[in-house]
Amino acid sequence: MPLSESALIERYFRGLGAQRTDVPLGIGDDAALLECPPDAQLVATTDTLVAGVHFPPATAPAAIGHRALAVNLSDLAAMGARPAWALLALTLPQADEDWLAEFAAGLARLARAHNVALVGGDTTRGPLTVTLQLLGCVPQGAALTRAGGRAGDELYVSGTPGDAGAGLALLEGRLTAPAAAAAYLRERFLAPSPRVALGERLRGYASACIDVSDGLLGDAGKLAQASGSALTLEFESLPVSEPLEQALGAEAARELALTAGDDYELCFSVPALESARLMRELPPQHWNYRRIGALRAGAGVAVTRGGTVMEFSHSGYQHFS
Repeated sequence: MPLSESALIERYFRGLGAQRTDVPLGIGDDAALLECPPDAQLVATTDTLVAGVHFPPATAPAAIGHRALAVNLSDLAAMGARPAWALLALTLPQADEDWLAEFAAGLARLARAHNVALVGGDTTRGPLTVTLQLLGCVPQGAALTRAGGRAGDELYVSGTPGDAGAGLALLEGRLTAPAAAAAYLRERFLAPSPRVALGERLRGYASACIDVSDGLLGDAGKLAQASGSALTLEFESLPVSEPLEQALGAEAARELALTAGDDYELCFSVPALESARLMRELPPQHWNYRRIGALRAGAGVAVTRGGTVMEFSHSGYQHFS
């Protein structure tokens, strides 16, 4: 007998994730009751993942569950917020119990790792679509935004952008790579690691921050535009992983690091006078970030190599371009 909606929710989603004391009422009523900390601001974000648009239709259910939460965790990380509660709207072609068990397990592992409780949502029948809303908190007035940068600020990025774009290309058969490199790159697409801890620690250092979801070049440009500044990115300074270089070569790897999406890293600016303190108190070798350029007066984004401006036309992924 097919699962009813209430049975599906009860079996796979009640109690999913962390058990938090600030949830007086969670799944099972018309809405959840949540207790926000005093002197804090609520931070909310929502992302939708559609099969065939945001992930290949054959993607493992556990990876879909992981990604559904990871992309939202990255948004909160960019705000310097601490995640707390999630709501899930799941549209399924059918109530496949094996699929649901794997999806819930992938979602639950990441939720527990970040102390996130699933407190509500909805299920419907239709093409596979996952919408997750994530709520968190940040101390009053301490949130990071895209708009705080100023000319002269140094620009940094975490991790190694481009890996996830190569991983997607491998999954779709558009790229080949040595076995070990291919496995690493596919995992970087299927199971991104949102930089929540780094985002929280950047409060008090970063002047602006954005998560890298649509491509470093485009997203860094959004930060610069919101900050009323121009931006120079240094091509040789872009951090790329060894597996990406093995798959593409050094030149193409850096080009992909600029233009590919789905990395869910953090791009952030820091006033030049604060950069030494940042590196001393948050060592780059521990927190895995690198300086890649600087904000400057004016408008627009330039990519330079050896002082010469390079030509790049890709500005980031756009759904309706």
